[in-house]
Parts: sequence; C-alpha cells; structure tokens
Amino acid sequence: MGLVDRAKNILLTPGKEWAVIDAETTSIKDLYVGYAVILAAIRPIANIIGFGLIGAHVPFSGVTYRWPLDTALEYAVFAYVLSLGGAFVLALIIDALAPTFGGQKNQLQALKVAIYSSTASWLAGIFTIIPALAILGLVGLYSLYLLYSGLPVLMKSPKDKAMGYTVVTIICAIVLYFVLGIVATTVISVPRYM
Repeated sequence: MGLVDRAKNILLTPGKEWAVIDAETTSIKDLYVGYAVILAAIRPIANIIGFGLIGAHVPFSGVTYRWPLDTALEYAVFAYVLSLGGAFVLALIIDALAPTFGGQKNQLQALKVAIYSSTASWLAGIFTIIPALAILGLVGLYSLYLLYSGLPVLMKSPKDKAMGYTVVTIICAIVLYFVLGIVATTVISVPRYM
C-alpha cells in the first residue's frame, strides 16, 4: 500500500486499517524508508520554512522574528533524528509493556504501532510552516487515539486493558520525549526569545 493511502486510511478508518496492518508482513527497513522517513521530515522542513524564512510576527510590535538559517537547519536535522529514534524507542517500550497488559511481545508489531500511530503528529507538523498557525499542530494529539486503537489489534492485548496499556505507554513516551527535549536543548542553539 502506498504512503498516501496508508496515511489517509489510518487517519480516517483506523479500526479497519489496523486490521490490514496486522496482517501485513513488512520489514523494519520498509516501515522506516517507505513511511517514517518521509512523514517525520514534514515538521523539520516546515520549521525551516516557517521560523527560518517566513518568521514569527511578534504581536503589537510590528516585528517579525526569524531564526538564523543555520540554527533552523541545525534544529531541523536534530529534531528529525530524534523523531525517528523516538519512534524506535517507543516501539521498545510498547513491546516491553505488552505482557503486563495481556499482550504478546513482538518487536515488529510494536514498531508498526509506534510508526503508524505517529501519523497524525507527523502530518500536523505542516502547520509550523506558518508560525501563527503552529497552535493547530494540536490536531496531532489524534495520534494518542491511534495508539489506543492500535495496541489491542497489533499487540494482542485484551480490549479491556487497552486504556491502561495506552496510558502507561503515553506516560513512558512523555518521559522519553522530555528526556529527548533536554538532550536537544543542550545540543541545539535555538534562541529562547522572540
């Protein structure tokens, strides 16, 4: 299945699409090269355009603030690598938690859940192309629902344990991304002022 069809189906009909994904045999390389590498690039590219070229208007000041282009590029590369690496670590978390919630350990299935449930978040990154619309990136929270609906199907967890599995996975993911954020702020020289 093509990237566009997969993204459309996972967003619009996740119940049906998770069943299709569950039955597919795919490789880690195919998951990354054919899907994650492309979608994870949306936000970093949009950030370069939005904050490095267009700039953010500072309300009531008439000033438009832009990141220096080298800073925008540095941020984009680092954010891109962290996004792809974060999906892999999230898959490890999903796999490790599976038995706790009555599921079956399966690293490939866990990676499918981590990558395909990130679709909404990755696509929502397009809104940063216009910094004033970046708040619309909140629609990426739909990825949480995708995670919730995918865990029981791919990890074979009972539906009655899906909510707990999702909540614990989200808590672990928040800690993961918090740590990644700390790492990012120590490495990237993004200006902290507007």
